[in-house]
Amino acid sequence: MDIIEQHIDVENESESVISLLSNHCQMSVAELKQAINKGALWLTRGKHTQRLRRVKKPLKAQDVLHFYYNRQVLAQEVAPARLISDLKDYSVWYKPYGMLSQGSKWSDHCTISRWAQTHLKPERPVFIVHRLDKAATGLILLAHSKTAARALSAMFEQHALEKHYQIIVHGDHSTHDQPQVIAEPIDGKSARSTFSCLNYDRQHDLSLVDVKIDSGRKHQIRRHAASINLPVVADRLHGDLNRHYPDSLNLQLCAVSLSFACPLSGKKQNFKLPKEYRPQLAAAAKQLAE
Repeated sequence: MDIIEQHIDVENESESVISLLSNHCQMSVAELKQAINKGALWLTRGKHTQRLRRVKKPLKAQDVLHFYYNRQVLAQEVAPARLISDLKDYSVWYKPYGMLSQGSKWSDHCTISRWAQTHLKPERPVFIVHRLDKAATGLILLAHSKTAARALSAMFEQHALEKHYQIIVHGDHSTHDQPQVIAEPIDGKSARSTFSCLNYDRQHDLSLVDVKIDSGRKHQIRRHAASINLPVVADRLHGDLNRHYPDSLNLQLCAVSLSFACPLSGKKQNFKLPKEYRPQLAAAAKQLAE
C-alpha cells in the first residue's frame, strides 16, 4: 500500500514496537525500520505524544502507537544543508531548496531540524525559532536549548534583528526609486520591505535585488515583488503564471544575512551567506534559456 495510517493500542507490555506494527501492516521489518527512522511513527503515553524512533523502546499498557506511512513522502530527497556557524546554544545553517523547516506527521527526514539533529557534534535538541519557505534557500537559525529558543523566538517576534535577502526578478529594478520601500499590506496586515537594485542584466532583462524586511508576513517578498510588476524568477505561486520555467530552475529567493545582538550574551552577531550559495544572474539567465 502507498498510504497507511494505523493507531494501535498497546495491551501487552511484552510486545515490541516492530511486532505490533508487523501485525497491523503488510510490510517487511526493513521497510518498517526505514519508515520509523524517517519519522513516521509516534507514541502517545498519557497526555504526551512524540515521535518515536527507538524500535526497542519498552512499551506500557495503554500506550498508543500511531504509524503514518506515505510511500511518496518517504521517498523524497533533498540536497544537504551546510553548517555556517555553531555557537552551542544555537547554530546557523544554509537551508537548500526543497528542505522544510519542520516536518509533518508523515515524516521529518527532509527538514532542517532533523538534519541538524543528526549532523551536529555533539548531538543536541533542535528548536525552530523562525521559518524559511520550502522553496526559498539561505540562512536559518536553530536553537539548542529551551532557554535559547525562548530568547531567540522573542527576538524574531519583536523584529529585533536585521534580515537581508537577495532575489532575482524579471524586469529592470534600477528604474525604480533606490532604495524602494514597499508597504503593501499582506492579508490585511502591515508589511514593509525595502528593495535595492544590486545589478541589472539588460540582455536577459533580469535584476538582482537586495531586500530588507521589517515584518515577516507569509510570502511577503514574493508578493511585494509581484505588486510592482517585477515577479521573482521561478515564483510559480505569485509570479507570472503564464511563464513556463524549466523544472530544474528553483525559486530565486535567498536569505543572505542575519544581524542581531545575541539575547543570551549581548554580543553583536553578523552572519553572511557565502557567495557561492547566493542567487547568480548568469546562472539564472542560462537556465531560463534552456
